[in-house]
Amino acid sequence: MTEFAIILSVTAAVIVLCILSGGLSSKAGLPVLLIFIAIGMLFGSDGVFKLEFENFEFAEQICTVAMVFIIFYGGFGAKWSEAKKVAAPSLLLSCGGTLLTAVLTVAFCHLVLRMETRQSLLIGAVLSSTDAASVFNILRSKNLNLKYNSASILEIESGSNDPWAYMLTVIMLAVLGSGGAAGGEIALMFIKQLAFGTAIGVGCALLGMGLLKNARMKISGFDTMLLAAIALLSFSLPSIVGGNGFLSCYLAGIILGNSRIGNKKAIVHFFDGVTGIMQIALFFLLGLLSTPSELPAVIVPALLIVLAMNFVIRPLAVTAALAPFKAKARQIAVVSFAGLRGATSIVFTIMVVVSDSQSRTDVFNIVFCAVLFSIGIQGTLLPWFTKKMDMLEEGDVMKTFTDYSNETQIQFIRLPVRAGHKWLGKSVEQIDLPPETLLVMILRGERVVIPRGGTVICEGDIIILSALGYDGRGDESLPLTEEQIDETHEWAGRTIAEAVPKNVLVVLIKRSGKTKIPNGNSVIQAGDVLVIHTAERELIEN
Repeated sequence: MTEFAIILSVTAAVIVLCILSGGLSSKAGLPVLLIFIAIGMLFGSDGVFKLEFENFEFAEQICTVAMVFIIFYGGFGAKWSEAKKVAAPSLLLSCGGTLLTAVLTVAFCHLVLRMETRQSLLIGAVLSSTDAASVFNILRSKNLNLKYNSASILEIESGSNDPWAYMLTVIMLAVLGSGGAAGGEIALMFIKQLAFGTAIGVGCALLGMGLLKNARMKISGFDTMLLAAIALLSFSLPSIVGGNGFLSCYLAGIILGNSRIGNKKAIVHFFDGVTGIMQIALFFLLGLLSTPSELPAVIVPALLIVLAMNFVIRPLAVTAALAPFKAKARQIAVVSFAGLRGATSIVFTIMVVVSDSQSRTDVFNIVFCAVLFSIGIQGTLLPWFTKKMDMLEEGDVMKTFTDYSNETQIQFIRLPVRAGHKWLGKSVEQIDLPPETLLVMILRGERVVIPRGGTVICEGDIIILSALGYDGRGDESLPLTEEQIDETHEWAGRTIAEAVPKNVLVVLIKRSGKTKIPNGNSVIQAGDVLVIHTAERELIEN
């Protein structure tokens, strides 16, 4: 018990130290993730506390769970209405750019640095993707809102290219393994990775949507725990059958994050906390695994790899992906420089070490050192470089990120209808409601009635009226989401009665900074944000 208590005390101390280091990061201008790694090294075998930790199998399991939540939340937070504007260049950079980066890195390591083939292939695979945690952290902490939607491109790319690097790493391990996978086996592995990863990711998202919409969560927080379970399931299921678990959980996150599910405010707060802890655990553990006394032997090749990737390989990949979209030279330069390597590269290297122990001293140390250079140098200089290239613009870098702002709060008033009530026997259209209120729902016995103009009020009904300031709790709370209307939206230019499906109730319209309580004759305009409630069809009564 004493040993366990000591472990808990050390864990708590590490978390507190990492959180407090955020202030030091801001003052020193260093990425906070680099400080997390440094704290891990401080506790490690060559550090002050001399903790011996070389259990790569355990580290792989912890890091994989951390990556699952980070990647799932990266997808969950991607606002598709904004992301779709840069989806084509982002995805081309994500898949084609990652593959080209891997090929060119392998060529550089083998032909220029004269590394053996095995070492070159593995380094090329694990360093091929940019790191979502590092890119998200630096762009958001420094509020680097880049011109030409470049921040959105970087966030979508870094969130979606990890599955490709993972697939390359798995294939390289199969090729270099004792059996040596043949061409047909590699092709089958590639197909299974994509097919199972995509199908199971979509399936898990649909399962999550169905459960969230149909299951009645009687205890607060169960919906967030359900989503956490879906995130884990979306990774584990495809991994069992040979699919790409990271691709699956990213797709599940995107679909769920952009679906009409309620209580997103609490969900976002939950995942903010979870991913924060996961990032601390991930980067601290990577620092703890390292042996700083071994790093001087690989500093030169690691630095040469980072320089080659920053000034030759990454720019070539970015140019190939963005040139067809007529990207400006300074945009290509900044997107190239912002291609940070980070935790994902080291996590994939841990996979390599677990499968091939001889990679402990060469591949792991080189990749770890390269990541330190990338986060430390690129991450620190990125704000300065973007200003130098005149790529900063006014606005919020979080525009591509879906936070709790897409769940508007409305206050609901419960009004029982008893014998003698002046609304009894009248239709909804005959009732004089108070200004700026809306009759949103009628509880009739065990049924929920979404009212229309001809719906008649009966004795025993409980009428729910809406006004601003909803707390969102209680059995009668409605899950509310926002629908953003642009010129291409099918509802634009039409009245609510004409455009909106019968199972959708428009509770509120946000227009030009003002709010409007709508009725059936309200015309929906481009630029509107509609606060809506979507009910199950069987609960609707005209």
